[in-house]
Amino acid sequence: MSDAARATLERLCTERGESLAGLSRLLGRNDAYIQQYLRKGTPRRLPERDRRTLARYFAVPDAMLGGPAGDPELQTGLLVPVTRSAVRASAGPGSFDDDGGTRPYFAFDAAWLRALTHAPASKLSVIRVEGDSMAPSLTAGDDILVDLDDAADRLRDGIYVLRVDETLLVKRLALQPFGRRVTVQSDNPAYPDWPDRALIDIICIGRVIWAGRKVA
Repeated sequence: MSDAARATLERLCTERGESLAGLSRLLGRNDAYIQQYLRKGTPRRLPERDRRTLARYFAVPDAMLGGPAGDPELQTGLLVPVTRSAVRASAGPGSFDDDGGTRPYFAFDAAWLRALTHAPASKLSVIRVEGDSMAPSLTAGDDILVDLDDAADRLRDGIYVLRVDETLLVKRLALQPFGRRVTVQSDNPAYPDWPDRALIDIICIGRVIWAGRKVA
């Protein structure tokens, strides 16, 4: 495996927050295996089985990790996996469900994802919506892609996931033109807005940049 392929593997690990020891165990190796490969060049090349396993795990063409240029896996395209968090953001009266883990992730086309955000995959999360206060924009059961890097420091009008006490809420924020004040809005007119709130009182988790839903 070339130095370029080794650099690609290290970049993928960094961008997606992968544990080197965890990847080593994925391959059935000792915990230091991937670290030694990346930092010490031992082994000089990964065995084909290990290389293909890593390519499938990261959802990248085998050739990116040193596979032959004519490998049919080149046709699979480059997908970026994003963790689906084991939490639900309420678009209703408010709820917070966290079992301390993560769900199986979604995988997005890399070019499509870059058109939405420049945040690394480790700063993205897919969260399930509950309730109907954001209908018709978001409805119960929708999966939303949240950019955790796009939060309080870059706050602007848009839909955000907020934390209130121990509750996650998904709401629309409308910044007031003067002062550090904001209106927290529900798209469903049956739910009242929270006008004239101080930004300091709002814990912003991230901006909603995409939503997917089942079509009835």
